[in-house]
Amino acid sequence: MKVVVLDYGFGNVRSAVRAAARAGAEVELTADPDQVAGADGLIVPGVGAFAAVMEGLAKVGAPRLIERRLAGGRAVLGICVGLQVMFERGEEHGVVTPGLAQWPGDVTRLQAPVVPHMGWSKVRPPAGSQLFEGVEDERFYFVHSYAAQSFALEDVAMEPFKPPLVTWADHGGPFVAAVENGPLTATQFHPEKSGAAGARLFENWLRTL
Repeated sequence: MKVVVLDYGFGNVRSAVRAAARAGAEVELTADPDQVAGADGLIVPGVGAFAAVMEGLAKVGAPRLIERRLAGGRAVLGICVGLQVMFERGEEHGVVTPGLAQWPGDVTRLQAPVVPHMGWSKVRPPAGSQLFEGVEDERFYFVHSYAAQSFALEDVAMEPFKPPLVTWADHGGPFVAAVENGPLTATQFHPEKSGAAGARLFENWLRTL
């Protein structure tokens, strides 16, 4: 199984490479369009500001590459800000930045007494989740100040795929912790930093490719 970790100047790329390799994939770190298009799976990591990640993605032509993969039913896994940019918009410090608009909705600052949300938290996966099979009750490692705090299932085009499966977590209120939506999967937490539970999650994702 060949997996490309997208190299666009942002994200915890080396940790993602190591985690995918330990899960059994042949992994390459690159932004080469042919390699991205030809891989069985593409991982889009992301750390830092929404706007900066979008700028980095644009510089390597990633929005088009991601769109083409998804249109062809080819797997993409977003991690942390790599989940956030799949939504329509991100708002940070009063600045609104367009995202990749794979899902409707905004990414906004968490409403909690302590921000950022940093550390291990439990998640609430829905019935039928393949991503969380065997780790439904485990904790995963989060570090973020912003999140998608709603998910309008009725506004997501369902065909030809099943309705998205949305996993939730809480920090000052509920937020989207993960989404499984046909070929597009994403997590707000860092599976590559989540120990044995994160390793199992990578293995689960690879089995869907």
